[in-house]
Amino acid sequence: MNVKRVRTFVKGLDKNMDGGIPEGSMVLIAGQPGTMKSSFAFNILYHNTAKAGLRSVYVSLEQSRDSLLANMKGLGMDISKLNEELSVLDLGMIRKKLAHMTSQTWMEVFKMYLKNLKANMGIDILVIDSLAVLELLARLKDPRTELFHIFEWLREMDLTCFMVAEMESGSEEFCRHGEDFLVDGILHLDMRREGQAVNLYFSIMKMRLTEHKRGYFPLIFDNDGFEIVAG
Repeated sequence: MNVKRVRTFVKGLDKNMDGGIPEGSMVLIAGQPGTMKSSFAFNILYHNTAKAGLRSVYVSLEQSRDSLLANMKGLGMDISKLNEELSVLDLGMIRKKLAHMTSQTWMEVFKMYLKNLKANMGIDILVIDSLAVLELLARLKDPRTELFHIFEWLREMDLTCFMVAEMESGSEEFCRHGEDFLVDGILHLDMRREGQAVNLYFSIMKMRLTEHKRGYFPLIFDNDGFEIVAG
């Protein structure tokens, strides 16, 4: 079956994942604090916008837009060169909109934002950072059922969606409410203390419609970007 794919632009990864992530997938980028999850997600958006001409939106619910962009620029990803084809929203921007729409819930405003961006920009890729904060802001009363409907709504948006998922230190659970069963793929970033160094590692826990290597590979970030050493 011929499946259209979105490249990650992580050296060594796409070739070991049938060329990339199936277009339209919902993917968790999961890991403990400090494993560069946000940078990894931003890297996918940045390079797809710069090199593949795709339009992207990064929704930062934990970090301010200015702080995030300063950090990414320091890593060599300056969106000022992308002609506004990569948009970054933060929680403050969404709350300002909510202040003028007091009759609507946060989730309703969030959905409206994305619908408008999709209509006006033709979004191809979306990152939500993070899933835990989205769940908190949505004030879920029945997390499993309500998350199912949120995920289905995102699927109907006809885009490729990445969600950053924070894992607790020492935990092997990717999420709290069974979200791992709702998504198409899970990319796991991890770190190990080895002597005096703390090194990053990467694994593909699952990716539907994709043949991929199952392993635990070193993950490197340097001036050339991210790279997995898959052997």
